[in-house]
Amino acid sequence: MSVFTRWRAAHPTATRVLDRTLTVLSVALVLFALLLPNTVRALTPEAFLRIPVEAIVGAALLLALPRRPRLVAAVCAGLALAALTVLNLLDMGFQEYLGRGFNLVLDWELLDDAQSYAGDTMGEAGALALAVGAVVLVLLLCALLTLSVVRVAGLLVRHRTVAVRSTLAATVVWTVTGALGVQLAGAPVVSDHASALVRGQTERVRATLRDEAAFAREAKSDAFGATPPAELVPDLRGKDMIFTFIESYGRSAIEDPAIRPGVHRTLEASTEELAKAGFRAKSGWLTSATYGGGSWLGHSTFMSGLWIANQQRYRTATSSDHLTLTKAFQKTGAWRTVGVMPGVQKAWPEAEFYGLDKVYNAFQLGYRGPKFSWSTMPDQYALEAFQRLEHGKKRDKPLMAEVILTSSHQPWAPIPEMVGWDELGDGRIFEGIEKAGDDPADVVPSSARSKEAYGESVQYSVTSLTQWLTRYGGEDTVLVFLGDHEPIARVSGTDPGRDVPVSIVAKDPKVLEKVADWGWTDGLEPAGDAPVWKMDAFRDRFLTAYGSTPSGKRG
Repeated sequence: MSVFTRWRAAHPTATRVLDRTLTVLSVALVLFALLLPNTVRALTPEAFLRIPVEAIVGAALLLALPRRPRLVAAVCAGLALAALTVLNLLDMGFQEYLGRGFNLVLDWELLDDAQSYAGDTMGEAGALALAVGAVVLVLLLCALLTLSVVRVAGLLVRHRTVAVRSTLAATVVWTVTGALGVQLAGAPVVSDHASALVRGQTERVRATLRDEAAFAREAKSDAFGATPPAELVPDLRGKDMIFTFIESYGRSAIEDPAIRPGVHRTLEASTEELAKAGFRAKSGWLTSATYGGGSWLGHSTFMSGLWIANQQRYRTATSSDHLTLTKAFQKTGAWRTVGVMPGVQKAWPEAEFYGLDKVYNAFQLGYRGPKFSWSTMPDQYALEAFQRLEHGKKRDKPLMAEVILTSSHQPWAPIPEMVGWDELGDGRIFEGIEKAGDDPADVVPSSARSKEAYGESVQYSVTSLTQWLTRYGGEDTVLVFLGDHEPIARVSGTDPGRDVPVSIVAKDPKVLEKVADWGWTDGLEPAGDAPVWKMDAFRDRFLTAYGSTPSGKRG
């Protein structure tokens, strides 16, 4: 006789209490898994005060099956509930950070990016603990839900008569309350929530697979793909053309009451400083293909004129010969094309897709200072390195550059500060600033602090860029800068939209005259009612405005 058996025999009352407690907890856990929402907003007590049809069907099936098939069915049901719970938790996370649900086909590789972000936010030890905790949670869910379903199945069989009557009664109640639309606390009493989630995931997978073939055909069609080099951007010949993305620079930075004041002052002051240096600007809005993260999706959408809203589309587009804005300049042979990518820390084969003759990654800009959380270096340093390595050098061709600024990347702590441009050196001047900055762990949990820090980071990025332009820009410098996407929901809100500001800045009045009919706002801050285009519309509008000749479709 085992120790546990002897203990049960010696303590019958405690044994009954323990058995009943485990049974109640098992039933509660199964109902919790069946009713768990897949969004944080829906995670309310009312969500769990419902009758799940899946529980009724499951009980009927378990009662009907013989012993061994019943055990197999119970184990499979427990594992299925664990998988559904994990998917619901992933949906919650993706909704909060990326504004969409988890895609079973495409999104597994993004978990690696989440691990890297956790490392920057919490430190490597914290990120490792989080990863281990996630694995343990999945294993616990599998074990506990499987054991719970098996226990419930045993309970049903031991009390078959009561279970059959209860199942029939529950079926009648579910049918009648569903037909009458009975509600409790504003929510229907009946639920087919788990089934609906499975149907949703299935349809998401089917739609993804259908989209793959359709987008591959779309990527082969290009109105400017066969345009002769001499007929691409002829009205910008001789100009130094710079396309710059500011990380997470979204409409909320300009319109959210908690963020707007500081950003508005920065945009207003920067517009004035640019005007003193002879620059003028026009600004509008673009609707990004991504939200909260996935910056590369915004970059590729803007440059390619294709709507690249997921990783599958990104892979298809970047492996094609579709003409990007940057490649259009390379194709002419009249520009040297470079990329400044301080966020790139590994091989980046996309350089060919973007038509970049030279790419400077995080290790090629000469930076020896501290990282600022996710950002490998402050924007001011990245811009000064661009000046030193490319823009400030004598060339036999004008320059076309794509510059990615990363200091406004979440978690917005610590944030760099502006230093004297002549004091930047190799970046070690930022060591004291980084040490004195906020700890990400103190900022991330608070929406209010995140909003404040996000606004400060945008101000820093815009200031860095506009000071660089007034310091180094010339008569033939043309700057286009924009945000890649809105920040995460903790900052931008639960339903922020996906609009980002975009500006064109130049000294030559003819450059802005070409886009006078776009209806954009004068200055760096677009008006609330300024035109809003989808981000994939910009490429063709820009190429057309500066004299490019469409060639028709090919493919």
